[in-house]
Amino acid sequence: MQKFQKLSLAVLIQTALISTAFASEQSESKGFVEDAEGSVLFRTGFLHRDKKNGVEDTSSAAQTAMVKIESGFTKGIVGFGVGVIGDGSFKLGDNAHTGNDMIPVDNNGHAYDHWARGGAFIKARMSNTTATYGTQILDLPVLASNTARLVPEYYTGLLIQSNEIDNLTLVAGKFTENQRSSQINTDGNELDRAVVWGAKYNFGDALNASYYGTDIKDRLERHYVNANYSYAVAKGKLTHDFSAYRTEWDATPNNTAYTYSHTSNDFNNLSNNIWAISTTYNTGPHNVMLAYQQNTGNTGYDYGLGKGVGDGHQTIYMPNSYLSDFIGNDEKSLQLQYTYDFGALNVPGLSWTSAFVYGWDIDVSAGGTDRSVLLTNDAQEREFFNQVKYTVQSGFAKDASLRVRHSYYRASDEYQSAYIGDTNEWRIWLDIPVKLF
Repeated sequence: MQKFQKLSLAVLIQTALISTAFASEQSESKGFVEDAEGSVLFRTGFLHRDKKNGVEDTSSAAQTAMVKIESGFTKGIVGFGVGVIGDGSFKLGDNAHTGNDMIPVDNNGHAYDHWARGGAFIKARMSNTTATYGTQILDLPVLASNTARLVPEYYTGLLIQSNEIDNLTLVAGKFTENQRSSQINTDGNELDRAVVWGAKYNFGDALNASYYGTDIKDRLERHYVNANYSYAVAKGKLTHDFSAYRTEWDATPNNTAYTYSHTSNDFNNLSNNIWAISTTYNTGPHNVMLAYQQNTGNTGYDYGLGKGVGDGHQTIYMPNSYLSDFIGNDEKSLQLQYTYDFGALNVPGLSWTSAFVYGWDIDVSAGGTDRSVLLTNDAQEREFFNQVKYTVQSGFAKDASLRVRHSYYRASDEYQSAYIGDTNEWRIWLDIPVKLF
């Protein structure tokens, strides 16, 4: 695998050198100052989980300002630039039962009153290839920043992205620090090393495919594939999507695992395959999706126990993912989703999404010294999800948005302590973006 990673990087460099004589993003650079951009996103966030069966509730509310200031690229064959990203936040109310990766807590479990995080990055561009080193927010299927909390998850390292070939995007990178959304330390998740690579190709307006991989030292190796095909049908459009992950876990020196749902005692061969296929029909303001998702292997698609996995629970680019991701050991799940765009009723910017997901055939270990002994091989879970979102379309508050979502989640008795447990969840986000320049 190391040879493949080196080959990926070599291809990125070679394509950049070959194409410098042609028209490119860098040749159209206006300058370090001229292309500079700055913005602030003010967010008020509330996340409440009403836990059942005697489990303590968690609830968090806070206000933040997320800043990004980035220069353009200098002119020339190779352009250079710099930037900073960060956030400053304060809690709203007591937050006595804080949790959910929203607000950092001290050693006594008390929420911080206020806190700030962030970092800087430098960038260089040759032709249509850009290298960025420093603090970054990632959006890769195998290493993604959690952006579903108050503030985003940060990674520190190098990412190279190349668009030298029409319709083809190549990426390669290496990251050595990981800061979860609720952590103040820049390497609070104690990431040793995560190497990523991947490619995405658009075959045309109708078909695209992608592959990504990651090797997280002493934790796991993960691969992801996706294909998406859409075409017109009577009165609308039909889209078919296939996605899949393959994960192989590393065993720890003391012969324990970084997974919580494994049903095998062979810690050197823990693996999971998860795949999903969905079909979406869109006609006017109506959007209907049917999705089937399935896990195989001797563990679920686990995010991992302890630190160093480099995953803020966002690296799950699958359709059956809401409060639960339906990732249990050997689990199968089926989803029906419906979205309505109220623009058809002269309320542009307002949408409503409702979904029901049912999962079954989950293997749950009885625990103890023999993980292969099952408590059940037919645990179940279900979630009823609803979300309403409104985005202001014009005026002084253009692009400001309010999003309210609710999940009703229930699981069978055997799956209560192994995963989320029965929960009613509310999330409310008010986002107000401000462009500085």
